Amino acid sequence: MPKRMSERQLAANRRNAMQSTGPRTLKGRAVSKMNALKHGILSRQVLVAGQHYQEDRKEFEALHRRFWEDLEPEGPLEEMLVDQIVTAHWRLRRALIAESGAIALNVDKGHRKRTKGTHPALQWMQWRAFGDPIHAMQNSSIGSAVLLDWVKATRASVEQEGRLTEEAVQNLITHFAGQPNILTKSLEELRLKLEAETDTPESAPRKRDEALTFLDRKINDLRWSKERCVEDEEQEEDSRQAAAVLPSGDVLDKILRYETKLERQLYRAMAQLERVQRMRRGEAIPAPLSVEVAGN
Repeated sequence: MPKRMSERQLAANRRNAMQSTGPRTLKGRAVSKMNALKHGILSRQVLVAGQHYQEDRKEFEALHRRFWEDLEPEGPLEEMLVDQIVTAHWRLRRALIAESGAIALNVDKGHRKRTKGTHPALQWMQWRAFGDPIHAMQNSSIGSAVLLDWVKATRASVEQEGRLTEEAVQNLITHFAGQPNILTKSLEELRLKLEAETDTPESAPRKRDEALTFLDRKINDLRWSKERCVEDEEQEEDSRQAAAVLPSGDVLDKILRYETKLERQLYRAMAQLERVQRMRRGEAIPAPLSVEVAGN
């Protein structure tokens, strides 16, 4: 059972507390504020001042001063406890900064890896892994864009020559390492069909227009494929970034353990300060509770 304080002792404590009310003048209060910086032995050491990373001393001093003004410590014991509170708070803030930094690194690393792209030779091997590369290319924004450029070049040749030539088809096949595919085969079939028709002054423009119509249809299809792939890839990128907005398991566990330790220090210092200040003011306070928390 804790020993109860008598009424006489309470009255004496209250009288003593009235004699120590802190500085009353503006000058005295200004001097008291500076104690936060003069006596902050522990908290001064908490600032990181490395070669490539420095914490803001002015910001820390402003935080220290705000705590000092709010908690109004008197005597070295209370000053030490306020110093511990400021230190724990600053370190908790650093833990949040570390968490934000870990998340940013995680997201940026994944984004760079995806946007850096694959080596062209490897990309071409992936497209050809399914045999005819056309379908695989149309299922990616990059592949659709490449096909679109090649078909546009073929169309420009038709406009220049006035017809679909064997050379134009062969140039397109060259882009595919000389291997025919569904696109080049359809173009070659169209070319042979048009070549088989009798040439007349009236047929030449019609043959050219038929070839251009065929190529325009392919161009429109490829444009649609590219837009669809861009939209799908953007949605996938958003999903990947959302999934990356957490540090790795090891980093997260380390930060959480660090925060738990600091929170205990913070709340313990706050509770001790409250008891000391209440005792100084002559208030009756219960005996402190000691609770053991067992970890899993």
